[in-house]
Amino acid sequence: MPDNTVQAAYTAIHDVYIDLFGSPTDLPPEDTAFALTHLAPGPVLDLGCGPGHFTKFLTDVGIPTTGIDLVPEFITHARSNYPDIAFELGSIRTLDTPAESVPGLLAWFSLIHMDPADLPTVLAEFHRVLTPGGRLVIGFFESTDAVEPFPHKVTTAYRWPTDRLAETLHTAGFTELARLHHPASGDTRPHAALAVIKA
Repeated sequence: MPDNTVQAAYTAIHDVYIDLFGSPTDLPPEDTAFALTHLAPGPVLDLGCGPGHFTKFLTDVGIPTTGIDLVPEFITHARSNYPDIAFELGSIRTLDTPAESVPGLLAWFSLIHMDPADLPTVLAEFHRVLTPGGRLVIGFFESTDAVEPFPHKVTTAYRWPTDRLAETLHTAGFTELARLHHPASGDTRPHAALAVIKA
């Protein structure tokens, strides 16, 4: 899905999104522990940082982190609430970052609206900016059998079988380190995370 479509969709509901998900306390402990295990000591780019809640969490535990997001309202909120943290307005498709300059990348549900055909190009960009041995942590919605679109509340999103996404990452030059699964529970869809290292 094009960046401008995603940006417009999140701009339209940014207040609701911030109220529901905008605090570091909204992050499940399993998820933050997984990210810490694989991204410390940083520095880290939080790609698609939204209102900056994961950026704030990582910074508070001693991992220098910069947040990047498409949505101006999210960046304005993050800068206002966390003035000592760097936040940048921009696309994760084309990072204004030198090659092999960043030890860690977090893409926490920030790839879910991306057309699967576009993902290899974006992963190549992630690979470009990571240092040798740099690490990437991805959060995503999980499916059983196939990559498939679904009607996310903001705009169309895609869910991936974990093995299929791991294969896509391997093709892009990454080696899997670990995975985390969350089964469906109540209104929560099954979701997962992968940690990989630049090969």
